[in-house]
Amino acid sequence: MDLTKGQFVRHVVMHPFEGFEDLRWKKAGSMRIAVAVVCLLFIQVLAWERWYGFQYYIAYDKIFNVVPIIFRSFIMFGAWVVANWAMCTLFDGEGTMKNIFIYCAYALIPYVAAYLIGTLLSHFLVQEEYIFIQCIEIIGKLWSLVLMISAIKTVHQFTFAKTILLMLLTLIAMVAMLFLLILLLTLFQQVLIFIFSIYTEITYRIRV
Repeated sequence: MDLTKGQFVRHVVMHPFEGFEDLRWKKAGSMRIAVAVVCLLFIQVLAWERWYGFQYYIAYDKIFNVVPIIFRSFIMFGAWVVANWAMCTLFDGEGTMKNIFIYCAYALIPYVAAYLIGTLLSHFLVQEEYIFIQCIEIIGKLWSLVLMISAIKTVHQFTFAKTILLMLLTLIAMVAMLFLLILLLTLFQQVLIFIFSIYTEITYRIRV
């Protein structure tokens, strides 16, 4: 199969079971395309949070914060990749972190596309037609889930049962990693507050 890297993206999305196998044997995965998909994931989360039709969702401008959007896109995806790579070493998986990143990013394409389409349609359809948006979003989720299972199965060369087990362990590892990250950030914040308090006290004593 003589396809360009861009054509391989469509081939993978349209043929979830054989597409990733072809991608693996041809070594046609593109890091640039994968990064672009993750950036589109960020845009999709931002669009859903800020630009969704007002009749379905109201955004509160006064409390907008980009940090949760970064967390739900870049950080969550990065945590999934790292956790999956860490878990696959326990199961003798063949996937490298680069390949895991690329394959998982490709698997997100239907999910990202479905929610971007849903966000767009939310400005044209009335509430009675919301079922069409829901159907698109559900199909996108399920399609991406099938692609993700196929991606993990192919990149590590696992059986179906072993792939499902690895994905469950990956989710558990993600929760543990994110908990430790939040704990570390909280500790770092407390240290900064302590240092700032000491600096303020010393500055006040010097002035007095």
